[in-house]
Amino acid sequence: MWQAIISNDASYDGQFFYAVKTTGIFCRPSCKSRPPKKENVGFFHTAEQALSAKFRPCKRCKPTGQRLPDDEWVALVTEYINKNYMESLTLDILADICHGSPYHLHRTFKKIKGVTPVEYIQQIRIGKAKEQLLSSEQSIAEVGVSVGLSNTPYFITLFKKKTGHTPASYRQLQLQHIEEVSTNGEEN
Repeated sequence: MWQAIISNDASYDGQFFYAVKTTGIFCRPSCKSRPPKKENVGFFHTAEQALSAKFRPCKRCKPTGQRLPDDEWVALVTEYINKNYMESLTLDILADICHGSPYHLHRTFKKIKGVTPVEYIQQIRIGKAKEQLLSSEQSIAEVGVSVGLSNTPYFITLFKKKTGHTPASYRQLQLQHIEEVSTNGEEN
C-alpha cells in the first residue's frame, strides 16, 4: 500500500484510502500531492471509514467524488499554520500539504479569512513573538528563530512594520507599562 501511495498508482484507487494524521486529510492512492511521512499515514478500506474517523477528503484527488467546502479547507490550512508557524511555510508548501494548488489556496484563503496565507502566517508569528518578548529573557534573535523568522534583520523589520516598534523597544515599553501599572496599583 505504501508503494502505491509513493508511486501514485491509480490501479489501487477504490481498493483503499490513506489518511494523513498531521493534516486530517484522506486521499486516493493516486493522489499527486506530496508524499506524507510514512509514520503519519493510516489506511481505510472505504471513504466512509475515513470520514467517520474525522478525516476530510482531499481537495486535489476528491476521494469521495465531492469537493471539500472552501471554509472547511481553509479551516484545515489555518489549523496547520497555527500548529506549525515556526516551520518554513510558503504558499507552495501549504498547497502541497493541504492538497490544492497555490493559486486556488491563495484566492480561497483570502476570500474566507480576509488576508492571504502569508499575511496570516506573519500575524501568528508576530503575535507569538510579542508573547515571548514579554514572558522570556530570550534574545531578539532567539525569539525570531522560535517563531520561524531566523533572519534577524528581517524579523526586526517585519515586527516594526506590524507593531510600530522594534522587538527591543516593544519589550521595553510593555515591561515598563506593566511595572507602572503594578506600582500605581499598589499605591492606591
